[in-house]
Amino acid sequence: MIWVRIPVGSLLICRTPVFINSQRTCKQVRQINLQCVRNFFAMSIEFHQMKFIKSTSLLFIFFCCAEIQGTFAQTSLFSYNHYVNENGDTLNYRLLNPDYNSVRKYPLVVFLHGSGERGNDNEAPLKWGMSEFADEHIMMQYPAFVIAPQCPSDMEWANYDEDETTMTMTLKPSPSKPMELVIALIHHLIAEFPIDTGRIYITGLSMGGHGTYDAIQRNPNLFAAAVPVCGAGDTSRAASIAHIPIWIFHGAEDPAVDPIYSLNMFAALTKAGAHPGFTQYPEVGHFSWLGAYTDPQMLAWLFRQNK
Repeated sequence: MIWVRIPVGSLLICRTPVFINSQRTCKQVRQINLQCVRNFFAMSIEFHQMKFIKSTSLLFIFFCCAEIQGTFAQTSLFSYNHYVNENGDTLNYRLLNPDYNSVRKYPLVVFLHGSGERGNDNEAPLKWGMSEFADEHIMMQYPAFVIAPQCPSDMEWANYDEDETTMTMTLKPSPSKPMELVIALIHHLIAEFPIDTGRIYITGLSMGGHGTYDAIQRNPNLFAAAVPVCGAGDTSRAASIAHIPIWIFHGAEDPAVDPIYSLNMFAALTKAGAHPGFTQYPEVGHFSWLGAYTDPQMLAWLFRQNK
């Protein structure tokens, strides 16, 4: 049994983290005690107050007067770009460059946003999660290229048939146009920058979590690791991705994407001989990415993976 300090969200523009102290065992399936951290979060989140809360499991939560709009100073480090394929199809994306040189190779992290960030403004994809990768200390510790493409409105990353009765997803034969462009963009960046093709990682939240499964199931030899957050995938194809290190995150009270999807994928991967990680946050709803992307163990694990 060990004691760890787990960040469950960098909530403010000043990047004040929320921490809990939680006792947990080093097991494959982990549940982090968030008894006092209920789902504070709604789709449009604003705090205009100070709170200081104590309990036996929650040491403190300190909210400065601020509005949470998902934009942080760090996201300005992401340049604006767009990729155009030979047919003229366009994909907007933001790119974070490390302080790189041509002598060495660097990882590439692909981030797929959720449904609420679709559009063509090339701003919304950075609303959640991306400020962590642009943190000065993270960039020094884990220098990497990071891309955040934007899915057009009324389209999706994944192309599945969903059966809500059986809670299953079935991968369709062809990828969605946005996913097709994401994969083409990855190959384009590999040709342009010193990217380590053995260290290409993909992660996404909600709709982007679906997209993460879609991407690795259609391209099982491209990615070195995947972190699907509150996502769903085709469990019948679990064997095809059993060789890929995967760490799954989900909130136990998620009203948008039932956690059974993650539980079923974890079970299917395990049955296929894989050893996936699974973190489920009790009493947390859809915003499980606030914990996932600020978990230093996740980042350390991710950047250790190599094909």
